[in-house]
Amino acid sequence: MSTETLIVFIVLLLTLVAFIWGRFRHDIVAISSLLILIVTGNIEPERAFEGFAHPAVITVAAVLIVSAGLKHSGLIDVIGKLLTRIGDKPTLQVAALCAMVCVASAFMNNVGALAVLMPVAIHMARKSGRPPSLLLMPLAFSSLLGGMITLIGTPPNIIIAAYRGDEAGKSFSMFDFAPVGMGLAIVGLLFIVLIGWRLIPRREGAGKNQLSFEIDDYITEVRVTKDSKILGLNVNELNDTSKSEVILLGFIRDNRLMHAPSKWNKLREGDILIIEADSDELKKFVNDSGTEMVGTDLLRKDAEGSDELRAFEVVVMNDSPIVDRTASGLQLRERYGVNLLALARSNIQRRKRIDHMQFKPGDVLLIQGYAQGIDETVAEMGCLPLADRNFTIGKKQNIILGVGIFAAAIATVLLGWLNVEIAFMGAALGMVLTRVLPIRHIYTSVDWPVIVLLGAMIPVGAALEDSGGAEYIASLMLDVGHQLPTWGSIAALLVTTMLLSNVINNAATAVLMAPIAIGLASGLNLSSDAFLMTIAIGASATFLTPIGHQSNTLIMGPGGYKFRDFLNMGIPMTILVAALAVPLIMYFWPANL
Repeated sequence: MSTETLIVFIVLLLTLVAFIWGRFRHDIVAISSLLILIVTGNIEPERAFEGFAHPAVITVAAVLIVSAGLKHSGLIDVIGKLLTRIGDKPTLQVAALCAMVCVASAFMNNVGALAVLMPVAIHMARKSGRPPSLLLMPLAFSSLLGGMITLIGTPPNIIIAAYRGDEAGKSFSMFDFAPVGMGLAIVGLLFIVLIGWRLIPRREGAGKNQLSFEIDDYITEVRVTKDSKILGLNVNELNDTSKSEVILLGFIRDNRLMHAPSKWNKLREGDILIIEADSDELKKFVNDSGTEMVGTDLLRKDAEGSDELRAFEVVVMNDSPIVDRTASGLQLRERYGVNLLALARSNIQRRKRIDHMQFKPGDVLLIQGYAQGIDETVAEMGCLPLADRNFTIGKKQNIILGVGIFAAAIATVLLGWLNVEIAFMGAALGMVLTRVLPIRHIYTSVDWPVIVLLGAMIPVGAALEDSGGAEYIASLMLDVGHQLPTWGSIAALLVTTMLLSNVINNAATAVLMAPIAIGLASGLNLSSDAFLMTIAIGASATFLTPIGHQSNTLIMGPGGYKFRDFLNMGIPMTILVAALAVPLIMYFWPANL
């Protein structure tokens, strides 16, 4: 092994460790890896940023803009409104939601399709008196299945198509993924609808009268005022007074944070209590105790006489600008005109005030603001509203325009008139010029961390190939592959890719595994198409963890899921996909030359 190859391996190993650790965002890790390989001479400076001009990167950005245009056209909202009328039977709800998100994810970004339909699922669960956890994981997994069907369904497919273009001179076309992807989607949906959703843990307290979705208890702060009924009481008398189930985590007095206060401490005016409770108990405690949630008085003073002051539940998206920031550092009220009332998160850290907690993807926030303009405020924060949805039906001409522009882009690709990146960039421009997509949403609709990740990792992947690293890994796999039948080699590659994609970003997995797949196919004297298709499927089959794909992360907070909950349905889904994908790939993409 050459020194150059060794350096690339060390950098990639550190990159994988950083991806799995999750302390830093994937795009930051990717840029760091790129710069290290430039400094060490493994990537020439003039080729350092070629990845950002790569067709795969341009295509991903364009598809995200077109997806946002379809969303703004009102098409998905119309379909979502129809879904709410299907009745209360859980199997029927799961079937309708999963089928819809699967089809939508094949033709628009799967995270975008999930984000649009997630509030619909929560509304349906509330109306039926069941926890949203029973609907959200099936919805997320179905979005992953849908992404496997077409070229534009998910970034790994776009990346793999680009590698095939470099290898064979012609990339995969729009529906080349469909024979394998549709087979997996149909069988996967049948499993989810008939069996899978029943494996998901049903959380306690999801009764018929539950007004809110099943999430971890909120951490919030309330202030003792001169009119509070608990003024002068001991700490141990709190629950007796309000008859509510709340946990006192500490309180703030004279700007000092006191943890685990003595039960004999008397409450004074101005004390700020840090409590943990679900949304119903929180509301009951505030009403019974006569306390006020911290921050509400400030907002009233700022906008007296304006429209109705309301509380809204929202979930933090992966690409939100508030991720890794705090309410205090952001000056949330000054910047967005809302107060943070409470925060809910799995494994929440409880030794900080909520305005000093860093926001994470999947966090559920209870914010307070004015009803007028709240939709734009929530969108600007990069959050998804989780209240019962008021469907904003698009104008008829916007739906027709949006679908027409999208269909035209698909047609030009299928007829071979334009490359996919050109066709969809034109479609993105058309969405803006026809005002289907407001111009202010052009750049906010692009998932820039993913774009940066791809732009940085493509040269890193090229360095792995140029240094001989991919060939070296392929040679090691060949030692095993020569002892296996062709289907065994494909199965081993598929399982390796699936496991890797569950702990790092799926796009990064595709970039790293594609050159290895090509090298392995070449060494076995087999068609690279079967092996590239294997990478595409494996990179998208992230059913085991909430960190492998944004769709899984997005449902964590609203569904109240624990990390281990994904294994309940994820393990059988992974086994099913692996068992079915190998024969489908072998049949539709014969490996023998």
